[in-house]
Amino acid sequence: MPANRRQFIHLAAGIAAAPVLAALPSEAIAQKKGKAVPDAPADALPLVDTHQHLWDLKKFRLPWLSGAPTLNHTYGPKEYEAATRGLNVVKTVYMEVDVTPEQQVEEAEYVIDLCRRDDNPMAAAVISGRPGKPGFDKHMARYKETREIKGIRQVLHGGTPRGYCLEPAFIKDMRLLGEQGKSFDICMKSAELADAVKLATACPDTRFILDHCGNKSPQEADRTEWESDLKRLAERPNVVCKVSGIIASAREGWKAPDLAPVINTVLRTFGPDRVMFGGDWPVCTLRASYREWVAALKEIVKDRTLAEQRKLFAENAIRFYGLG
Repeated sequence: MPANRRQFIHLAAGIAAAPVLAALPSEAIAQKKGKAVPDAPADALPLVDTHQHLWDLKKFRLPWLSGAPTLNHTYGPKEYEAATRGLNVVKTVYMEVDVTPEQQVEEAEYVIDLCRRDDNPMAAAVISGRPGKPGFDKHMARYKETREIKGIRQVLHGGTPRGYCLEPAFIKDMRLLGEQGKSFDICMKSAELADAVKLATACPDTRFILDHCGNKSPQEADRTEWESDLKRLAERPNVVCKVSGIIASAREGWKAPDLAPVINTVLRTFGPDRVMFGGDWPVCTLRASYREWVAALKEIVKDRTLAEQRKLFAENAIRFYGLG
């Protein structure tokens, strides 16, 4: 989330939880380091969270939090464990939190350490970087051989002008990521997805992840442009999509059916092999607890095959990020 992502936060100002099978923390952590995720019935599916935010305000400075007072306190591994307890989250992928630029390396080292420890489910990380800016190649050189670092994200809504991701220097750095086997998370306004199509086309050897269903608010009735751009993006074989983040822009008092049109469009457009669950905690708490978000998504996909549900909630993420 960029420094002035408060514009996005301001867009976001329960449902009954589906039954789940609680997993002991030790069992979830034991599955983190390269062990297979076991099969399970639909009401006890293992979850791989591909969008886990953490921030310790004693360690890091996040300027954008000044515009988001309800989120302006520490959210660490203990808080995450409490928020997800009983939901069978067996692995997570950390997502950068837009620390002040001079702390980007410190943030990366912090999450690499968490990935290498056995007391939490973090298995990989997507860190912060500034593609298109001088020094990006040196920044990435640090992590070229670091298996825990899977990719980079810079949020492109609010902090950069439209078309920024199509500038030659940006595209050059996107191609560098592809050469290093790293990915890039696309997080931009839904009205700008045509730029994402051009970016993915210009960098066919780089893997891209579209965050948050392309940031389409469930309140917006007109989905014509978004659906068209989403389809064109899904035609690029180097793009997958996260089913995440949609809660933050939901209306007060939302219900699962309010979210279903956007989510079902994403699932239909990208297909069962190119979608992944993301918690987006703690940002999701602007409108829902982690448990409520998981329950809503399970309600929406309950009539899909068990194989498709397993792919969405865990298997695709394990394959895409190489989590073992």
